[in-house]
Amino acid sequence: MEQQIKELVLSLGADVCGIAGIGRFESAPEGFHPKDIYPDCKSVVVFGVALPKGLAKVEPRLVYGHYNDICKPQADRIALFAAKAIEERFKTFAVPVPSDNPYEYWDAEKLEGRGLISMKHAACLAGLGTFGKSTLLLNCQYGSLLTLGAVLTALDLASDPMADSICIAGCTRCIDSCPVQALDGKGGVNQAKCRRNTYGKNARGFNTVDCNRCRTVCPMRFGTQQQES
Repeated sequence: MEQQIKELVLSLGADVCGIAGIGRFESAPEGFHPKDIYPDCKSVVVFGVALPKGLAKVEPRLVYGHYNDICKPQADRIALFAAKAIEERFKTFAVPVPSDNPYEYWDAEKLEGRGLISMKHAACLAGLGTFGKSTLLLNCQYGSLLTLGAVLTALDLASDPMADSICIAGCTRCIDSCPVQALDGKGGVNQAKCRRNTYGKNARGFNTVDCNRCRTVCPMRFGTQQQES
């Protein structure tokens, strides 16, 4: 059943997929546990949609920013149709979770938002990767280029093995390259500094992404098979 679900999700356009049993979420903060959304949740199916590697080679302002945004509704679409297919095939209930927004939690002073569940933590618990010092997920095949989505299900599924870290010990490129020093080196990020430096609009009013250096300077940005010096 686990393999059937993964093949289903991949067939809808995801590049990677993993599963985490609900027991792995025992450390989730109150209000951000999968059961806070769906009380009967027993397993979380987590997947990722990878950006083309070429987008790490261009200025982020318009081209990268545009396609990075497109990946989020793509992840939502996969989650929606995966949930419907899981329900039909396995005669159960499944709940798609927004990849990014909408969400409730917002600290206006810190400019800090939190998704309904932490997609990055869910991906780690489903064996899709581990955190880099940038706080981005690092996947062995797709590096830091994944946009994440998830489906909650009442099926009691086996969890995938946890991933080994590919973050290079002693490497501080992401921390050192941040123009506003938003990364604290301890797994935290100052969202106020990051948001103010990263997001803007051009004269025509189009959204821009003015910085993605933590993503592009990482030696593991393309995963372990295609790392660059």
